[in-house]
This record gives sequence, C-alpha cells and structure tokens, in this order.
Amino acid sequence: MTLLALPPRGIILLAHGSRDPQWLAPMEAVAARIRVRQPATPVCCAYLELCTPSLPEAAADLIATGARRIRVFPIFFGVGKHAREDLPLLIEKIRLAHPRVTIELLPTAGEYEELTLLMADIALS
Repeated sequence: MTLLALPPRGIILLAHGSRDPQWLAPMEAVAARIRVRQPATPVCCAYLELCTPSLPEAAADLIATGARRIRVFPIFFGVGKHAREDLPLLIEKIRLAHPRVTIELLPTAGEYEELTLLMADIALS
C-alpha cells in the first residue's frame, strides 16, 4: 500500500498586536515550542495591527517556503469583532490570492475547553 504524502504544512499564530515589543514574547514562546516539537513544520507569528508581519504577509512567506497547507490559530481569548468579522474576510482574501493552498482557520484559543481548564488549574494551584 502506498501512502500519499501530504503537502507541506505551515502554522501561523495570529494575535492582535501591540506597540509594546515585550507583548510579543508570549507569542514567540509558543512558536518556539512548536519548532522544538516539530522542527520540520514552519511556524510564524502574525498580527492584525500594530505589528508585522500581517496575516497575508505571513501566509505569503510560508507559501514561498513551500507550504501548501496553512493552519491559522487565532490567539484570542474572546470571540470579538476581529474573530467574527475581520478574520474570516482576511482568510478569504488569502484563499483567493493563493487558490492552490489550503487555509484552515482554527477556533480562537479561548474556545478550547483544554485552555479554559488549564487557566482554571493555574488559578487554583
């Protein structure tokens, strides 16, 4: 039996952005953990505003390195206007610009029960 190789996958960690450079550290820490766990998987951070790269820039960078599947993980705790309205529009623009690339938009971080339980455990410890 022959297994078909999946096209190369990249990951984008997406956050709002901030003018404060220290604000970026937790995002970069998550990206670093992914790189340690799966060194062959390209990962980058992207921001909606106030920082670079933007989501379209990060996607283009991953595609330029050969990624044909991209998972976008919005690191937001709430599902506000950015997550509900702005992000789907950005994803659609990227899909239109790169029709041969599969773009998967994950739920926001705050929608994962595992994260909610972890935060509760930390608060209770």
